[in-house]
Amino acid sequence: MARSSQVTGWVGWVWFAGIVLVTLGLFNAISGLVAAFSPEKLVGLGEQGIVVLDVSTWGWIHLVVGVLLVIVGFALLAGRGWARLVAIVLVVLNVLTQFVALPASPWWSVVTIVLGIFVLWALVVHGDEAQRASASSLP
Repeated sequence: MARSSQVTGWVGWVWFAGIVLVTLGLFNAISGLVAAFSPEKLVGLGEQGIVVLDVSTWGWIHLVVGVLLVIVGFALLAGRGWARLVAIVLVVLNVLTQFVALPASPWWSVVTIVLGIFVLWALVVHGDEAQRASASSLP
């Protein structure tokens, strides 16, 4: 089935995805900075005994993912073709990191995971329309 080259109102979902990526990226970067410079360690009991997790390691991971989400979010809003695929990969990576952070911040992780699912849907189903919209607005 051939897709129409016409831009429809569904392109708004892609712009929504770009705005959500920028917002989530900023929040991830801020929480990553806080955790990266935190001397805290999480201690838990696992099958092998006591598990110690350095919070600053996860902080750096959230910081890097957050900065990448902001960059790709702006590229997606600009209609860059490469940003769609990179955004899908980063959103999946962000959802996975939120599953790991679920015990530490359950509400924020659940909100981020749900928003990530909406972003994935928008990018997979309507992502090509943003590129067509930006191409049709060029002189």
